Amino acid sequence: MDGKVAVVTGGGSGIGRAIALKFAAYGAAVRVLDVCRKDAEIVCQQIRDAGGNAAVYECDVTNHEQVKSRFGDLFLQEQIHILVNNAGISHIGTVESTTEADFERIFRVNVEGFYNCMHACIGHMKANGGGVILNMASIAGSTGIPDRFAYSMSKGAVIAMTLSVARDYLSHNIRCNCISPARVHTPFVDGYLRKNYPGQEKEMFDNLAKSQPIGRMAEPEEVATLALFLCSEEASFITGADYPLDGGFFNLRG
Repeated sequence: MDGKVAVVTGGGSGIGRAIALKFAAYGAAVRVLDVCRKDAEIVCQQIRDAGGNAAVYECDVTNHEQVKSRFGDLFLQEQIHILVNNAGISHIGTVESTTEADFERIFRVNVEGFYNCMHACIGHMKANGGGVILNMASIAGSTGIPDRFAYSMSKGAVIAMTLSVARDYLSHNIRCNCISPARVHTPFVDGYLRKNYPGQEKEMFDNLAKSQPIGRMAEPEEVATLALFLCSEEASFITGADYPLDGGFFNLRG
């Protein structure tokens, strides 16, 4: 990735953090867009301390004008080669227990947020001879997961947007793919267990891990490794693909 500039949304924590660090380790200049400037600064300082190139752009991906402005600032300074749409939120609930506010919040972050960033970036990529877009989806977008109504809706939309963008921009040398992980051990999981199962965190963590056919959750670094491949020239023949990273969940469930 030497000479490439990569924008990673939600790069201040979890999977986004792992992707930012991985890309930087392989030579990319990383631009972290995150609603939490403090978290993004910590990641970028780690990259700079290791001799890499990183910068923070505080941004709420649900705010169309703010996203347009942040990308405009970037375009004035450099060419963007890679966009990783990672910023997202989760939600637990059925259609009955999901409130209108819950549904709208999930849609704004996980669907509109991805649209806002792609909309801001695609013209720049066209004008500069191409680029790579990688969207973080989920197996929840293509298979039935209990109590994930709104979240599944949003990730199904991400998969559909990925395929549409890949098809529409073939002639512009823009590749667009997505990754669909199963359960990944992120701060969200730890926070969920602390909140809902105080004193039983380890037991419940083990139960969640063993619900994956492979017997454990994925680590953010494993998602980052696949992201690195899909955004590199090694994957130049891959577009319009939804890559499962699921420990066998989709095909091997008993």
